[in-house]
Amino acid sequence: MATVTAWGARLARYKAPDLKRSVWQLGSALALFAGAWALMYVSLGVGYWLTLLLAVPAAFFLVRLFIIQHDCGHAAFFRSTRVADIVGSILGVLTLTPYHYWKKTHALHHATSGNLEQRGFGDIDTLTVDEYLALARWQRFKYRVYRHPAVLFGVGAVLHFFVRHRLPTIVPGSWTRERRSILWTDVGLAALATLLGRLVGFRALLLVHLPIALLSCTIGVWLFYIQHQFEPTYWEHQGRWAYDAAALEGSSYYRLPKLLQWATGNIGLHHIHHLLPRIPNYRLQEALDDHPELRQVPTLTLWESLRCVRLTLWDERARTLVPFSAVKT
Repeated sequence: MATVTAWGARLARYKAPDLKRSVWQLGSALALFAGAWALMYVSLGVGYWLTLLLAVPAAFFLVRLFIIQHDCGHAAFFRSTRVADIVGSILGVLTLTPYHYWKKTHALHHATSGNLEQRGFGDIDTLTVDEYLALARWQRFKYRVYRHPAVLFGVGAVLHFFVRHRLPTIVPGSWTRERRSILWTDVGLAALATLLGRLVGFRALLLVHLPIALLSCTIGVWLFYIQHQFEPTYWEHQGRWAYDAAALEGSSYYRLPKLLQWATGNIGLHHIHHLLPRIPNYRLQEALDDHPELRQVPTLTLWESLRCVRLTLWDERARTLVPFSAVKT
């Protein structure tokens, strides 16, 4: 595989945002989400079972909006940083994700992904086997609870987006812009909830939007998880860590069915995204099609990805992720 410098030059032509495509994707994603939301509201008069069924596509439309917010943070969606920041901040109210907080921590994630000395930014907490064995029994128990699927993709996902993202104290005091972003997102959420509650009724608002938010949180955390928690993957210590290897070996090529790939904004082509984050989501497939060698990386299908849930610890000796059952305590 080429070095990251070489890949940067080869992929550079894909990184320029196309204003027409960006505006169309943003407008269509907003229209689809608003339409699904309206249909769910109307369906309350038919039966709540229909409302819950419609929550599935609505949640994926919200995920598409999150991908656009994500691209804005990478300066991949608009040439103007100011426009990207405005759009990203507005979308952050819908996605429950303060834009500038996300933008900074996600940039740190890209700069450190797969680096054992730089864990903790925009990823799933992952211990090495030795670190786990060195923990006291209570600390091991907490880590096992955290990594349980019901917590990671359920309770934990909800707490992360509903509660943690509402607290300015999750970032250092010196991160003033990021703290303001969290506060203004909270203000925007309160204003939007009040407006919609007065328009459709607070009970209807809760019945319609809560299942969308809960499901989209689970989908979002699952995507965060599977982008780097798979086998074979890449973790390395600072002295031997390499950006290109982390991108190509430690970021998944998640080969989803076409409809799901579209619904998740091509984020499954995560190895290409990590090689050059400024490629808009709508050009990732084009980059892959033009460079067949980018298919020669760890690849996951939807079915194969489900087996990755059991992977919880990095075994430095075997250089592989292993389940708790593989560790003798």
